[in-house]
Amino acid sequence: MARMHTGGHGKAKSRKPEVEIGTRPQDLELTNGQIEEIIVGYAKQNMHQAQIGQALKDMHGVKYVKQVFGKRLGAILKAKGFATGFPQDFLDLIRKAVTMRSHLAKNHRDTYNNTRLKRVESKIWRLTKYYKSAGRIPQEWKYEPERAALLIKSK
Repeated sequence: MARMHTGGHGKAKSRKPEVEIGTRPQDLELTNGQIEEIIVGYAKQNMHQAQIGQALKDMHGVKYVKQVFGKRLGAILKAKGFATGFPQDFLDLIRKAVTMRSHLAKNHRDTYNNTRLKRVESKIWRLTKYYKSAGRIPQEWKYEPERAALLIKSK
């Protein structure tokens, strides 16, 4: 989704190494129970899923949660009761659009920001269609900037 509004057509990107799912890395010293406790502790601190994964990788040496548990971090959080109503990438885009709109309210002549806002909102509309078809957001939900600002303030 990041390359949607760019001129480049390359396919260069980082790829995860081939790992067997469900096999523990030999250098991992934590047990599955300890890793779950760490995940729940971070979730109670209101850390996002991406932040939890980064903290596991940096501080605890758990490179891939799926390799250890056989399921993704989001599935573990959902099983423990920490699932969020809206997907985090979706909320991040809405938060970006809300801050851009507040900036444009103060700086009317910022045409660059206006163009960027249109791009961000087009990504939001595309993700809305996708998440509605996937059943991750309600079918009647519609992106409206005023409602989006209230949604972000409540989170």
